[in-house]
Amino acid sequence: MKDNNCIFCKIANGEIPSATVYEDEDFRVILDLGPASKGHALILPKDHYQDVCALDEKVAAKALPLAAKIGAAMKKGLGCSGFNVVQNNGKSAGQTVFHFHMHIIPRYDGGPEMVTWKPGEASGEELEETAGKIRNEIE
Repeated sequence: MKDNNCIFCKIANGEIPSATVYEDEDFRVILDLGPASKGHALILPKDHYQDVCALDEKVAAKALPLAAKIGAAMKKGLGCSGFNVVQNNGKSAGQTVFHFHMHIIPRYDGGPEMVTWKPGEASGEELEETAGKIRNEIE
């Protein structure tokens, strides 16, 4: 299923040109127009899913192995020393296009800091209370 109003559906299905690095029956992988680093790519399913919670299980099962394949190719082809796999869900998490996608961001020695956070603190009691709230909602 596609969403005719979704720019990522149009890109993934070849209606809008892109710098494509990989394509199969389920995905198109393109270079990001606003890269965090040289080679920053987006994995786009050809079908429309708003976020990871809506993602079809068969498509989901293929997404992470594809991220590994693309990341390994980046290490060989671009000489990066590592890569981040980033996937945002919801506006407050930084999702700006509401079509599931994964960022594969090459990381280079001496490159800028990104995808980091300062660890906070939580007591054992707080952790257990929080874990219980999540456990109670798992279907």
